[in-house]
Amino acid sequence: MAESDVQFETPIAEVTAPPRSRMARLRRIGLMLLVPLLLVGGAIAYYWATENIVSTDNAYVQQDKVSVSAQITGEITEVLVRENQQVKAGDLLFRIDPEPIRIAIAQADAAIAAAQVKVIGLETELSNTGVDIRGAGEDIAFYEEEYRRQSELMQRGFTTRARLQAAQHALDDARSKLGTAQADAAKARADLATGSVAPGINPALLAAQTQRRKALLDLSRTEVRAPVSGTVTQADRLQRGQMMTLGLPGLTIVVSDKSWVEANFKETDLAHMHIGQPAKLSFDAYPDVKITGHIASIGAGTGSEFSVLPAQNANGNWVKVTQRVPVRIAIDGKPRRPLIAGLSTHVRIDTSK
Repeated sequence: MAESDVQFETPIAEVTAPPRSRMARLRRIGLMLLVPLLLVGGAIAYYWATENIVSTDNAYVQQDKVSVSAQITGEITEVLVRENQQVKAGDLLFRIDPEPIRIAIAQADAAIAAAQVKVIGLETELSNTGVDIRGAGEDIAFYEEEYRRQSELMQRGFTTRARLQAAQHALDDARSKLGTAQADAAKARADLATGSVAPGINPALLAAQTQRRKALLDLSRTEVRAPVSGTVTQADRLQRGQMMTLGLPGLTIVVSDKSWVEANFKETDLAHMHIGQPAKLSFDAYPDVKITGHIASIGAGTGSEFSVLPAQNANGNWVKVTQRVPVRIAIDGKPRRPLIAGLSTHVRIDTSK
């Protein structure tokens, strides 16, 4: 009886096992075929989606930077800004000692007074020479008449040769005085003369007045103000008591409200890029910030063309390197996070638009 039970159970196991194994085998084959199909389909979809997309992560935020320097030389007496401070156009940044300029203004005032006195003296001298000329003219007329009278008396024998010679000498002396007075008058008129550049103003007086205007201009430049609005940087170079040199940069103002992105694309990406095409921008500093922009301009040369030491390829070891061209990306709208100059940016441009 036990043997018959064993023989009855074995056939049941042999009958039910094959259908289960076939289903599992078909399921495995289906999965093996489905995964490659999904990979191929995903690859095709990705290719079609990115066929007209060019991108680069060699891009950085750019902002205008204005270097502020003093227009005069002098000692810094006061610094009114600090690093990363926000300033508006016209705000006072630092002061330079104005005392030397005030002394220059006083010197210019003295030069103006001296020039005015000189002009008055020349006018008086010219007036006096006019009197001398009139007096010399009257003397000449008198001595000419006396010489004529002595000549007539000499012809009649009623005078001596000594008197005739004395009359001649007096006439010559009067003529000499007239010549001297006329020369003095000409010199006075020349000293009072004005040129065509500034008619009616004595050159010495004009020079003194110009010196004073220059000193007043320098006095106004002792207060250095912000030419633009923005963020102050490199202000640590300004220290009270430091000597400020003409033209030496004192600090820099970053115009933070006007930003753009400079993206360096490979030259092989430029074939279908045009001004106005849309761009998507993302930043390493702000992973959650996604903004849009558009191509504003494409550079006139590669980056290597404007480097300090351009590459020299005229040698036997030349190796071709893919060049990069700077492309300026204008930002659409105002980002919700403040952009900082130099931030790393990822740029994607749709060249199908």
